Amino acid sequence: MTPEGVLDIGTSAIQTILLVAGPMLGLSLVVGLMVSAFQAMTQINEATLTFVPKIVTVFLVVLVGFPWILQTILGFMLSVWTQIPDFAR
Repeated sequence: MTPEGVLDIGTSAIQTILLVAGPMLGLSLVVGLMVSAFQAMTQINEATLTFVPKIVTVFLVVLVGFPWILQTILGFMLSVWTQIPDFAR
C-alpha cells in the first residue's frame, strides 16, 4: 500500500466525519448561542439549562437525519472495502 493510498483513505475519512457531524455540531452551536443569549438577558445562571437543549437538538438531528447518516457512512465503508484487494498488491 502506497503512502498516497493511506492519505486518500484518511482524507475521505475526515471528510465523511465532517459531513456527518457537521449538522449536529452546527445546530448545537446555534442552540447554545441562543440559550447563552437568553441566559445573559434574563441573568439566569443554571448549568443544566445549557446542556439539555443541546442534547435534545443533537438527538433530534440524529433521529431525523439517520437514513442520510447511515447512507453516508455505508458509502464510505463500501468504498474502503472494495479497495482492499488493491491494497494487497
